[in-house]
Amino acid sequence: MIRPMPDFREKPVLAGESVVLRPVIADDAVDMLEVLADGDVLRLTGSHGTLSPDDLEPMREWYGSRAEHQDRLDLAVVDRATNQYVGEVVLNELDANNNSCSFRIALGARGQDRGFGTEATRLVLRYAFERVGLHRISLEVYAFNPRARRVYEKVGFKAEGVLRDALLWEGERFDAHVMSILAPEWQDHHGHPEIPVQKSSPAH
Repeated sequence: MIRPMPDFREKPVLAGESVVLRPVIADDAVDMLEVLADGDVLRLTGSHGTLSPDDLEPMREWYGSRAEHQDRLDLAVVDRATNQYVGEVVLNELDANNNSCSFRIALGARGQDRGFGTEATRLVLRYAFERVGLHRISLEVYAFNPRARRVYEKVGFKAEGVLRDALLWEGERFDAHVMSILAPEWQDHHGHPEIPVQKSSPAH
C-alpha cells in the first residue's frame, strides 16, 4: 500500500494542560511584534535586524496567509489560564519525499519558565508523528542556549552534529547544534524518554 505524501493541509487546534496551540491569525502579528521586541528572543532565535510599527501590516498579511500553505504549520501558543498569546511553534521546510521537516519555537517573556515550551513541543510532535505521519523532525539550537537544548532533550531530541560558526552575532561567531527525533523514538517514549516503556513479555 502506497502511503500518501504528508502535508500540513490541516490546521489543527491542539490542547494541553497549560497551553492550547491554534492556527495563527492576522491579529497575532501584534503580539508577535511584542515577542520580537525582546532582545533575548532575537538573540536566541538568531533573528538579525529590528522591527518597528511599520512592520505590523506586512506581518498581519503574512500571518493571515498561513492557512493557505500546505508545506508548513504555524501555530500560536496560548496560555489556557489567561487566553493570552505567548508565542508560536512552527513546522516548516517540509520534505514530503523523505517524510521530514524542521521545527522551531519562540516564546515571549510571558511564556517562559512555566513549562509551556515543553508541553507545546510535545503537542506538536505528537501531531506530526501520529497524524501527519512524519518520520524525522529536526532543529538547530545555538551553543549559547543550553536551556532550550535541555527542553529538546527532555522531549526526546538527540544531538546529531554541529554547524560550526553558523551565527554571526554582534561580531562574534557561534556554533549551531543540530538535533532530531525519529518516529520510532517517539513511539517508544511519546516525548518522555526519561520514563522507560514497559514492554509486555512474550507468552509462554
